[in-house]
Amino acid sequence: MTQLVIDRLSAAYGATPVLQDVDLTVERGEIVSVIGPSGSGKSTLLRVLVGLLLPVAGTVTVAGHKVDYRSRRDLRAVRDRIAIVFQQYNLFQNMTALRNVTIAPTVVKRRAPAEVTAEAETLLAKVGLADKTKSYPDQLSGGQQQRVAIARALALKPEVLLLDEVTSALDPELVGEVLDTIRLLAREGMTMLIVSHEMGFVREVADRVLFMADGRVVEVGRPKQIFDEPQAARTRDFVSRILRH
Repeated sequence: MTQLVIDRLSAAYGATPVLQDVDLTVERGEIVSVIGPSGSGKSTLLRVLVGLLLPVAGTVTVAGHKVDYRSRRDLRAVRDRIAIVFQQYNLFQNMTALRNVTIAPTVVKRRAPAEVTAEAETLLAKVGLADKTKSYPDQLSGGQQQRVAIARALALKPEVLLLDEVTSALDPELVGEVLDTIRLLAREGMTMLIVSHEMGFVREVADRVLFMADGRVVEVGRPKQIFDEPQAARTRDFVSRILRH
């Protein structure tokens, strides 16, 4: 079943185009990794999908519903269906890990606190933090904080999870614990768009890889095709450079 359809999506910062005619269809349970050089539009694409930057052209359809990003109702609806985890954890420093996970469902969605708390404890256990529910962000490592951020996103019960370079701010020894959490979500069938520079991980976990450059989609294919047999010259150049390092 098709979960997400992006059709000729374009966006700009002022007069500067940052996305140009982006097309992508994502099936339910599919994992699409977005790769490309810095400034290629990878993170911008995720920001447009959740309405942090309005598109100037094109359409986004989520679960059969075409999103009007200028409509507050549609914006709320798309944020019910799509959650995003950023490179920076953005946790509330004056709240425990548990409270960071429960605040949006209880305050924004007005769900019953007892039910939300039980779900949050389960989510924190899922990401390996069952013993950190009462810890504050400054008592957690970067990897632990990022896992709290993932649990917070999952608490909104999204249909699609967007991960924007979630390991890039971490020390190398902490990257693995976050990638293990994403592997778990992949096994459970979560639909994900993952912007990542961890190419070994992309090759392992992605169903398809989307290569972007200069705000455009250059090539889409299975990981083996993109990394071993890229068709476009721009993709070949990028892959050859990253595989040499």
